[in-house]
Amino acid sequence: MTDPVGKLPSELDQLPDRDPEETAEWAASLDAVTKAAGPHRAAYLMRRSLQHAEGAGLALPKLLETDYVNSIPTAAEPAFDGDLEMESRITAWNRWNAAAMVTRGSRFGVGGHIATFASAAWLYETGFNHFFRGKEGDGSGDQLYVQGHASPGIYARAFLDGRLSEQQLDNFRQESGGDGLPSYPHPRRLPWLWEFPTVSMGLGPLSAIYQARFNRYLANRNIKDTSNSHVWAFLGDGEMDEPESTAALALAAREQLDNLTFVINCNLQRLDGPVRANFRVVQELEGAFRGAGWNVIKTLWGNAWDELFQLDTTGALVRRLREVPDAQFQTYATRDVAYIREHFFGAEPALAELAKLLTDAKIAECFYTSRGGHEARKVYAAYRAAVEHKGAPTVILAQTVKGYTLGKGFESKNANHQMKKLSIDEFKGMRELLGLPIPDSAFADGQVPYGHPGADSPEVRYLQERRAALGGPAPARRVHAVALPEPEERAFAALKKGSGKQEMATTMAFVRLVKDLMRDKQTGRRWVPIVPDEARTFGMESLFPSAGIYSPLGQTYEPVDRDQLMYYKEAKDGQILNEGITEAGAMADFIAAATSYATHGETMIPFYIFYSMFGWQRTGDQMWQLADQLGKGFIVGATAGRTTLTGEGLQHADGHSHLIAATNPASLNYDPAFAYEIAVIVKDGLRRMYGPEAENVFYYLTVYNEPKPQPAMPEGVEEGIVKGLYRFKEGTPATADAPRLQLLASGTAIHWALEAQELLAADWGVTADVWSATSWGELRREALECDEALLRGEQRVPYVTQALDGAPGPVLAVSDWMRQVPDQISQWVEQDWSSLGTDGFGLSDTRDAARRHFGVDAQSITVAALAQLARRGEVTASAVKEAREKYGL
Repeated sequence: MTDPVGKLPSELDQLPDRDPEETAEWAASLDAVTKAAGPHRAAYLMRRSLQHAEGAGLALPKLLETDYVNSIPTAAEPAFDGDLEMESRITAWNRWNAAAMVTRGSRFGVGGHIATFASAAWLYETGFNHFFRGKEGDGSGDQLYVQGHASPGIYARAFLDGRLSEQQLDNFRQESGGDGLPSYPHPRRLPWLWEFPTVSMGLGPLSAIYQARFNRYLANRNIKDTSNSHVWAFLGDGEMDEPESTAALALAAREQLDNLTFVINCNLQRLDGPVRANFRVVQELEGAFRGAGWNVIKTLWGNAWDELFQLDTTGALVRRLREVPDAQFQTYATRDVAYIREHFFGAEPALAELAKLLTDAKIAECFYTSRGGHEARKVYAAYRAAVEHKGAPTVILAQTVKGYTLGKGFESKNANHQMKKLSIDEFKGMRELLGLPIPDSAFADGQVPYGHPGADSPEVRYLQERRAALGGPAPARRVHAVALPEPEERAFAALKKGSGKQEMATTMAFVRLVKDLMRDKQTGRRWVPIVPDEARTFGMESLFPSAGIYSPLGQTYEPVDRDQLMYYKEAKDGQILNEGITEAGAMADFIAAATSYATHGETMIPFYIFYSMFGWQRTGDQMWQLADQLGKGFIVGATAGRTTLTGEGLQHADGHSHLIAATNPASLNYDPAFAYEIAVIVKDGLRRMYGPEAENVFYYLTVYNEPKPQPAMPEGVEEGIVKGLYRFKEGTPATADAPRLQLLASGTAIHWALEAQELLAADWGVTADVWSATSWGELRREALECDEALLRGEQRVPYVTQALDGAPGPVLAVSDWMRQVPDQISQWVEQDWSSLGTDGFGLSDTRDAARRHFGVDAQSITVAALAQLARRGEVTASAVKEAREKYGL
């Protein structure tokens, strides 16, 4: 049984109706409208009622999807603040040179993308001419995340304003000579121009959100006023399929980041074809962003459509636009007017009647070219609305035609992403369309020429004047390096003293060190602790009440543990970025903080601590982004290794992150065994990254959750710790002719090696020296540099070779990592080499059982050492068999 409104009584029980009769009257009115004027009219009235309620401040769910029309009608557009004719000429030159650059490069087979900038040109040009703040004005300027495939258009603009030469354009994607241009935005390759690497799709939008959030963090902590900085992220509609693209939308809305604007170029095409062939990506994106709490502005139709909408007195046109899928609309842009009349306007009688009032030329203009993203006034209105909107981030959904102005061979073609050049005839057609004064004689050598109106032309003067008014050229990267003073020694001295009889995990040692460094009067406030939700797992709860957890709202509630010493304290000026369960978000935090020295001229020292398994394996692409963006800081893989995290099993057992990290040239990777090693490595890292001769590197440290007594630092080991290897404990030979070998161990494995040292001496009369290998990766890096020096005629001996020079016996390396990690250095070790590791999948068990399973416990090391000596004839083969039986292997 249902009630008069058509709802089940059980549903109504959740929302009591104090006047059912009035409710029934409203329902009856809606039924009457539906019957008399049709369902479209009824739906229209409902939508307008909800919009009115929202505007009146009534607490109702927001509409997630609006009609397929512009959010800002033509009559509501603000006055255009510029010379539209001049800007059209500038845009024409940039379109031409972007296409010419890629086409000329195709001679060498280096590729390039033409169609992306062709569709997005006005989206960029309007921003450059009116909105994007440069770095030579007040504050830090705006942060621009340029869509990677649009880079030729940005280079073309830099050429027009004199920042790039013709020779550099001709070296697009040809960098090895030293005067080339990288394919995409790569700060490491062109650091004066690019700030943000964005071509790894999905990372741009994610990073842009956290950059906007970090801007607020700096301001709320009174480190820098960032109120005049706006973050602009330019994205493709196909790019929004990447999970990272939408991963942090709710964060941006929750923290009211109205300093952030996404501009999504909705050309309805991705790399191989339509984005939503059978659906409408604009409507889908609108629903997703509105549902997350964003302000949504749709800029879909150009001025040519105004006449059609005015003639649409029945709403039939709007209905038809709402139902046509993306792939069909792409087809309209490539077919003749007769096809459009039949397949679009022929869908219902009201549309057919409307079409009779339209000329073929009008229909062609609307369906072939007239899109909101191609008209400066439309884009200007959207940008103005975005920067003036308060309380929420804004997304602009701008519809364009992919390949616009490149001719019928390019426009809306599925293959245009892979098309790398235009013919001479196509360029001449483009020249006529854009109205550029390029004579036929300029094509005499069979190549398309670059075009430039002259350094003192009205176009260049206008461009430069607009940029001067906005604070200088953009995009641009500026670094004003200011070395940080060294922290006081006492913070490091505490770890160097050791822990005596008290046991301490190296994870806790690192946290204690950073806690002390955060108290440093000069540099303490510049530390940015970042953790994805499990701060208590890593022993960081002691930082909560002292440093505070950052929240732009402060703490609007009384925490449940307020009466405890280490209570959960949030603060507007909190120092800790304690993210939810999002390693990608935490890594985006890290990148923003690690590059603040360039973005804002404020050097910050981020450290990001996480389960080591969920770092390089899960967010390795962002580690490369960090390297490309020249970021600095400490990445800390905690609960490291394959056997120290008892009971957690396969998915938590990291035996390979050091191997992945070794592939990144900017990452300095350390696996310290003791607290004092951490102190030495961090101190040297602060010098290398933030000292007078700062390097563009970052550190990866692995620390363990296994409590052990921490020894005091021996004399004279600092150099070995930093370089990657030193002898920790020399064995004492029982006899002068006792067999000897060298045990190299990193991280927690040194404790197994030390126990094996005792077993070898006590049970088998074998002397072993134990070495702490703090960094297999740094040993390899330095050795490779020595190999490269040989090619230049320089004679250099690798440090690892020098360190082990004359050490008697074979070498056995062991770690809590797969064998490939220590095997990185084997070719530079002159002694016989062997290694043990935790190859294979992890498993749940006790530490002792897991180490026995992988064959890396002290007894397994002992047997492996004897086997190595037996192969050399220094112990008997029977000793190896006896040892296996003795230790139960």
